Amino acid sequence: QVQLVESGGGLVQTGGSLRLSCAGSGRTFSTYVMAWFRQAPGKEREFVAGISWTGGSTSYTDSVRGRFTISRDNAKNTVYLQMNNLKPEDTAVYYCAARYIGNIVTTTRGYNYWGQGTQVTVSS
Repeated sequence: QVQLVESGGGLVQTGGSLRLSCAGSGRTFSTYVMAWFRQAPGKEREFVAGISWTGGSTSYTDSVRGRFTISRDNAKNTVYLQMNNLKPEDTAVYYCAARYIGNIVTTTRGYNYWGQGTQVTVSS
């Protein structure tokens, strides 16, 4: 089992940058596929980015590809989401999620563990 705690959210202007962090507990963190999802008011939670347990494979939704970068440091039990050139439509609560081994999947039901979320607000 793994517990996840996100941090790094905040208010930023259009074109700005933020880096989200997700700290995981447990000795087996390196065996989990990790992902970031987001949920805007009135919308369903959507996949943003995912990274394999080795870090060798990543996946992004089309709207963030080229602007966001997911990475992980298994020695620190932490996964990151570097967000550049932020847009108002990126405003949402961002959630970290973990899936035991397997492949990166883009559906919420594919992940067993979730953090509490961190708010990202991009002003125009």
